[in-house]
Amino acid sequence: MPWRVIVKRQFSWAHYLTDYHGAPEPVHGHTWTVEIHLDAKEVDRGGMGFDFVEVDGFLKELLPDYTLLNQLVDFSPSAENMAQWIYRKVKEKYPSLCKVVVWEKENCGAEYWEE
Repeated sequence: MPWRVIVKRQFSWAHYLTDYHGAPEPVHGHTWTVEIHLDAKEVDRGGMGFDFVEVDGFLKELLPDYTLLNQLVDFSPSAENMAQWIYRKVKEKYPSLCKVVVWEKENCGAEYWEE
């Protein structure tokens, strides 16, 4: 693939892990960053492989800001689980998705892709 298009969006999310080392974890929040990596085989006449505004809008709809993730999903919302869930949701709309990176904070995150 000649181009990799990356769209990043930040979200203010709270969560708690339901099986954190055997015990529930208290509710806490982070400013999460989600990166969507899309492969583009070609660009349009305007030089774009994907419209950043369109992809960002899709992420905004899929992932509401100021949300308790435990109410959005039916699993323990770790960075790893969220990366996989987001990947599968985005892949339905953008089949050329190659990976999702979820940053729980600036220096801690998880990537997910399928081979």
